[in-house]
Amino acid sequence: MPNWGGGAKCGACEKTVYHAEEIQCNGRSFHKTCFLCMACRKALDSTTVAAHESEIYCKTCYGRKYGPKGVGFGQGAGCLSTDTGDHLGLNLQQGSPKSARPSTPTNPSKFAKKMVDVDKCPRCGKSVYAAEKIMGGGKPWHKTCFRCAICGKSLESTNVTDKDGELYCKVCYAKNFGPKGIGFGGLTQVEKKE
Repeated sequence: MPNWGGGAKCGACEKTVYHAEEIQCNGRSFHKTCFLCMACRKALDSTTVAAHESEIYCKTCYGRKYGPKGVGFGQGAGCLSTDTGDHLGLNLQQGSPKSARPSTPTNPSKFAKKMVDVDKCPRCGKSVYAAEKIMGGGKPWHKTCFRCAICGKSLESTNVTDKDGELYCKVCYAKNFGPKGIGFGGLTQVEKKE
């Protein structure tokens, strides 16, 4: 049947694609609004699309579904990815039956899952995220909590000292925990006993 006045059919929705709204990929035409990853529904462009036969994916989903699997293969150099792609509807464990999903979710949200793995600040007890984390005394601290426990001075790697899980500037540490006597701890003269 002749195609009177219309364009090609969209590879996603099968409706007519006119030239002004057409994106071509792998010999097929798509509407600009239909040019989405088949797994995660992310909008694609010529730099982010990866085609497999008649399917189009973003590069991340394509790698999860069709890329190499195992230790040493991941999204970056030397990365081990344990992402199974289940949240994208990708069955990566081909050949093994998929277990039945529980009727109620075990983790209600991605946010709740991330909250479990977050470190706590020893000073305030609140969660410390990567953007605000400073390590001191082997523990993660907020930038605002990374202060001397005595004088409150803001600390840096060059002037921090830790004792019993608390942070001190070098001056306060020397005065309170350093050796005592002439020339130590701020004492300048010996008091005479009368």
